[in-house]
Amino acid sequence: MLDAMQWKQWEEEGFFLVRGFADPAVGHAMLDRVIGISRGAGGQIVHDGFIVAPEQNLAGTIDTAADAEQRVSKIFRLHRDGPFRDFIVSQGVLEIGRALLGPRIDCFLSQFIFKNPAAWGQPWHQDSFYFPFDRAPQVGLWLAVTEATLENGCLWVLPGSHKKPIHEHVPDRRPNANVGYVEIVDHDFADERPVTMAPGDLLVFHSHLMHRSKDNESDGLRAAMVYHLAAHGTLDRSKKPSPVNDWMPLPDPGEAAPAAGDPA
Repeated sequence: MLDAMQWKQWEEEGFFLVRGFADPAVGHAMLDRVIGISRGAGGQIVHDGFIVAPEQNLAGTIDTAADAEQRVSKIFRLHRDGPFRDFIVSQGVLEIGRALLGPRIDCFLSQFIFKNPAAWGQPWHQDSFYFPFDRAPQVGLWLAVTEATLENGCLWVLPGSHKKPIHEHVPDRRPNANVGYVEIVDHDFADERPVTMAPGDLLVFHSHLMHRSKDNESDGLRAAMVYHLAAHGTLDRSKKPSPVNDWMPLPDPGEAAPAAGDPA
């Protein structure tokens, strides 16, 4: 259940932050797992059903001499695996999802974001731009695995922008930008707000909320695990569904959560 303040923030601002939602050890287990996936992939984009996206740093190059996990931007399609599945079927997550989307919900997208030192930020965008579905909103869950600070490229949000329609998005105008990055250029972002987070904090946000991140100018990793939820029965209207999406029903009320590795 959401408390009165969370409902107020959701309705008025399009997001709320739950401090200390998860034990930091949850994120540590996720990080250990994605490091293993990165090294096992050996530079492959598709590996064991995961999609491993390479990172281009601020110089517009990929450092081939770095460890595998330092050359990765994001890993997609994680929510059927081990610690990632355990988190998304946990009672606290299910309560948030059901409160905002109804009793039956699906997880359709998951991504671990590495954001290594010198990694690009992502320009202003709305997640619903990427989700050509038959209904809205969808709900994003952003779990801080490491500390997110102004220096290492924390998220910035525009409170209240979830009430806006989907704006025009143009390709990221920076040279050598990461594949799939787009940006909104027709809006005033003067009221933007940074969202600094500690490991285990959870940001819950509306899919129309405008948000961005800045470049990682620190010497450390800014890692996060992000899930996207939709009401069960949501239809993808795109002619060619995105390969990073993987629709998985989450347990219904009163249904026991399946163990990792069990069919969903």
